[in-house]
Amino acid sequence: MDLNDSTSLAELMSRYVSTETGFGVPKDGWRVCLAHEFKEKRKPFQARDVSLPNLIEHISLGVRYMRWWYRKTRVEKKAPFIDMFGALPLRQIYGAPLGGIGGGSITRGWRGDFCRWQLNPGMYHYETVIANQFTVCLRRGGQTVYQQVLSVERPPTLQGWNWGYCGEYAFYHALYPRAWTVYHLPGQNVTLTCRQVSPVIPHDYKDSSLPVAVFVWDIENKNDYTLDVSIMFTMVNGSGRKDAKSGGHWNEPFHLEKDGESVSGVLLHHQMRFNPYTLCIAAREKSGQEISHQTAFSPKGTCSALWSDLMTDGQLDSPKDSSPPTQKGEEVAAALAVSCSVPANSHNSVEFSLAWDMPKITFGSRERIYVRRYTRYYGTKGDASPSLSHYALTHYSKWEQSIDEWQRPILQDRSLPAWYKSALFNELYFVVDGGTVWVELPEDADISGGLRSEDGGLPAQPEAIKEYGRFAYLEGQEYRMYNTYDVHFYASFALIMLWPKLALSVQYDIAGSVVQHDPTERLNLMNGRCSPVKTRGVVPHDLGDPDDEPWVRANAYMIHDTADWKDLNLKFVLQVYRDYYLTQDEQYLKDMWPICQTVMETELKFDKDGDGLIENSGYADQTYDGWKVTGPSAYCGGLWLASVCMMCKMARVLNCESVYQRYRDILERGRAAFDKLLWNGKYYNYDSSGRSLSNSVMSDQCAGQWFLKASGLGEDDYQAFPKEKICSALKSVFDLNVMSFAGGQMGAVNGMRPEGAPDCSSVQSDEVWVGVVYGLAATMIHEGMIEEGMHTAEGCYRAVWERMGMAFQTPEAYCEKDIYRSLAYMRPLSIWAMQLALNNRPNHNKTTAKDVGQD
Repeated sequence: MDLNDSTSLAELMSRYVSTETGFGVPKDGWRVCLAHEFKEKRKPFQARDVSLPNLIEHISLGVRYMRWWYRKTRVEKKAPFIDMFGALPLRQIYGAPLGGIGGGSITRGWRGDFCRWQLNPGMYHYETVIANQFTVCLRRGGQTVYQQVLSVERPPTLQGWNWGYCGEYAFYHALYPRAWTVYHLPGQNVTLTCRQVSPVIPHDYKDSSLPVAVFVWDIENKNDYTLDVSIMFTMVNGSGRKDAKSGGHWNEPFHLEKDGESVSGVLLHHQMRFNPYTLCIAAREKSGQEISHQTAFSPKGTCSALWSDLMTDGQLDSPKDSSPPTQKGEEVAAALAVSCSVPANSHNSVEFSLAWDMPKITFGSRERIYVRRYTRYYGTKGDASPSLSHYALTHYSKWEQSIDEWQRPILQDRSLPAWYKSALFNELYFVVDGGTVWVELPEDADISGGLRSEDGGLPAQPEAIKEYGRFAYLEGQEYRMYNTYDVHFYASFALIMLWPKLALSVQYDIAGSVVQHDPTERLNLMNGRCSPVKTRGVVPHDLGDPDDEPWVRANAYMIHDTADWKDLNLKFVLQVYRDYYLTQDEQYLKDMWPICQTVMETELKFDKDGDGLIENSGYADQTYDGWKVTGPSAYCGGLWLASVCMMCKMARVLNCESVYQRYRDILERGRAAFDKLLWNGKYYNYDSSGRSLSNSVMSDQCAGQWFLKASGLGEDDYQAFPKEKICSALKSVFDLNVMSFAGGQMGAVNGMRPEGAPDCSSVQSDEVWVGVVYGLAATMIHEGMIEEGMHTAEGCYRAVWERMGMAFQTPEAYCEKDIYRSLAYMRPLSIWAMQLALNNRPNHNKTTAKDVGQD
């Protein structure tokens, strides 16, 4: 298969007619012409896409779900945590999100639209606010010669503005956390490059929390005469929701001078009963430049007055007073313009920022008030927008320096293909745009779950949370559950490698919930039986729904009995040692050790035969929901052996010899049983039931080995699987799940029959899961199968980013044709596991505690 980088780029850029390359645009990243149209149009997975056998098998589940959905939406007036009747349609428009981590996010699409909003924590609003635009005005000899909204849209409103910029003269380029849009102005011999910068900086726990972004406009005048150029930034007070018309919103101009630097702009105060906020558009004052503003205008009607105001002299009227509060039904917007002179055949630049200040937040149940992480530096009064804007405009160059230092070694590595460099950095968008919240720990908080250190539990306020706060991100924008643990298992590589303190913070929160018990009886939709919401000694599926009260009520997911999720406990143990290995944080390991022993004791109850291998039943492999398991399985069994192996290692590190000997004995017996029950000579069978489909080839069958290798184990005394069998299994997966599926161009299908046909026994077995594929690729790389690993992952990137038009909304899953499921999903952050594996190649500098920011 030829997945040539230049061929793919040519397709995305085929309609670009200009030769301009922009100002300072890098070579690597995701690039698309603004006139591009994706040919492939997919639809979300819905009930009618379930095969007849699966529909019959799960009809009771469907009935129970419909009853629950009706009560949730019609009676309680709440949004379901998973809405099977309201899946997001595919909009092929999204670009790199704005802002730092955990303060809310605003997405600017690749065509320039402000089109995805997450200001209320975890709750998304998909609305393109058409008045939010940048406009350029060119003047020569005191006359305006060109004025254009830099948008390809032709909306039915704001008819007084000049819309319909020709997208064939512009392209978008993303290398997260930065993005560039290059606009060649037809007939003007002028090129504009808008560089978007957000403070997403590895190992930085201050600036990375700031809800602000900077737009640097580089203006290239290739004429032999001087031009006066103005850039105008317009913004509506609100996000396009109904509350924009609720009344009481108002705008005011501001000017802030500090440390010899000045910024000016407009504050847009959005008054709501819950979670009020202030938007702020601002510009940096520079010699030879003029900043002007319009405090308030109506974004309805023709809006020709604002257009004429700018056209008259390239500046706005700049009234000094605040606007009156809006009446119910009214909307209000603001405008900010920066004017400068650009000499002949020369260059100049202007700088804008967009900030939003929502310091105090409540979730859906309104039970508690939290304060966001950035308030540690900017206070909780809701007056931080001017200071945030000033800081961003005077420090963004330092952010870019840090970003360059982080990305440069990877971008300059000639052994890595261009698609991988784009995927690695651009998939990080989800750290910000995953409904992410990052809040301070209240002084009276106790995360231990009631079991303190002296009794085998945790400190009330571990240093990792006390100093670095609480962090949570959604399973997906459509699967609204915080820190879904079986998915975080994959995604956590991005956190532990780039923001390790946040990864440890999540682990402490999960550990504290292990010892908790919530006896409240709740219906399990899968089997129709009731069981406790949370069982003691079991890792929770998730830490709650943002439309309820996360951290207070865990396990929003209610499909299965929470006591059945054997893989979650194992994934906790695996992450504990991996995190210790990469950070060398001894206190963390000591704190987690008793919790690890607790969850492993829970697991040992399922070793019914005493052969050192736990047994599964029903749907015990929680990750692969709906794929039935009977007896020990390749996935859970492999995770179990890897967990036992890590218990041995942790016991040795902590000098617990009796524990070491116990788990060493279990490991010896378990390895023998695993091979006897599951190895078929080429790969590990899906499960040991002996039923007709038990010998399906599961793409993720070596997940346990993946974590062992990522943690510096998997050999000698800490070997759970023979190397030759792992390599044989991976080769089988590559030959069947990758190369025998979709021509080898779409990654690895979850399940494949040994004869080369996808396993269609469940609604998920014939899907490709992007995050699982990245983890599989990492496993291959760890085992020296670098070419196979890169090829496997490349198929997913090409499919999602280049053919399906799912940039910055990578889904959980897609089928070979037509269907996708759950846009903007957490798991693809696992691509950073590939980077860890690449770092650990022979003759390569291995990832150490220093690499993940530990002193």
